[in-house]
Amino acid sequence: MRNITTMVQRELGAYFLSPIAYAVSAVFLFATGLAFALGTFRNGAEASLRSLIEFWVVVILVFVLPMLTMRLVSEELRSGTIETLMTVPITEIEVVLGKFFGALVFYLILLATLLVYPIVLSMFGPVDAMLLVCNYIGLLLLGALYISVGLFFSAFTRHQIIAVLLSFALLALMTFASHGLAQTVDGWPKAVLQHLSVRTHFFDFVRGMVDMNHVIFFLTTTALFLFLTVKRVEMRRWQ
Repeated sequence: MRNITTMVQRELGAYFLSPIAYAVSAVFLFATGLAFALGTFRNGAEASLRSLIEFWVVVILVFVLPMLTMRLVSEELRSGTIETLMTVPITEIEVVLGKFFGALVFYLILLATLLVYPIVLSMFGPVDAMLLVCNYIGLLLLGALYISVGLFFSAFTRHQIIAVLLSFALLALMTFASHGLAQTVDGWPKAVLQHLSVRTHFFDFVRGMVDMNHVIFFLTTTALFLFLTVKRVEMRRWQ
């Protein structure tokens, strides 16, 4: 546990010293602010964050989180520090979990900035606190999954741009393509595509429902990509 905590602190320190992290934060704040201003905070619009969280934040995270995770392992591979890291008394699991939780803590900081929007809405009407809690639980699980995917591709290649593009492609497939294809077919293919669609599992959190089936989907899929990342890092040790 001490090694994981040390890795988390190391990654957070790297984020706050990295211009990329500040650029990603700026893009996230600008994009969410623009979506809120144009889609919610306007005359005649419903005093609700549903459209912002249900669609726009998801789209933004598909692009932002791969940029946040692209350097986690790729930079270690490019600079050669992965060899040094593997010689200290720390396991591959601890390395991966430390990097994962470091990125997750930084993501939570970004999520905290979204609290300004319900505060603004509360000036014009009541805000459902329980609905907001469900929204944030969904965003936490969604972000954890996206970070695990980005971390896997960061361990897959030493080239950060390739890691970003591969992460974009898979997240877009899991989030939008599978959901869209599910609307065009029937029977078991529809059921399979709906089960694989991240948006299908995220919708209930937006509606204020915490379904354990959806929670299990996010946790198990995140764990799968973390497991694959650990195996990839183990392969790097013997290369």
